[in-house]
Amino acid sequence: MDATTVTSVKDYKKVDTDLKTQLESFNTQNLSKADTQEKIILPTAEDVQTEKSQKNLFAGIEAFDSSKLRHAETCEKNPLPDKEAIQQEKGQQNLVSSIESFDTSKLKHTETCEKNPLPTKEIIEEEKKA
Repeated sequence: MDATTVTSVKDYKKVDTDLKTQLESFNTQNLSKADTQEKIILPTAEDVQTEKSQKNLFAGIEAFDSSKLRHAETCEKNPLPDKEAIQQEKGQQNLVSSIESFDTSKLKHTETCEKNPLPTKEIIEEEKKA
């Protein structure tokens, strides 16, 4: 240590005499009794068992001999659609786009007339007989 960083007892602040006398005359009998409770949570048997199984699994992975593996050829299959499927999809897209871009101002105004002919008595009689 350097001589500049060493502090002596004289360098410390003095404790007020009033505070010092209060601390010296403090009576511990005035404190209330309290029981201390130590809480130590131990792992359950299930926790220990799962930790052991995880350690065994990791040990098995670390000890695995990769020379036992065989070489495998990967075959990527990415079938592209044929011309017929492409034409069919284009047709559907054209239909949707023509419907979306249809100009409704070109339509003519029409009036609808609902015709709901009621059956005659003769037709009702024939249906009842049948």
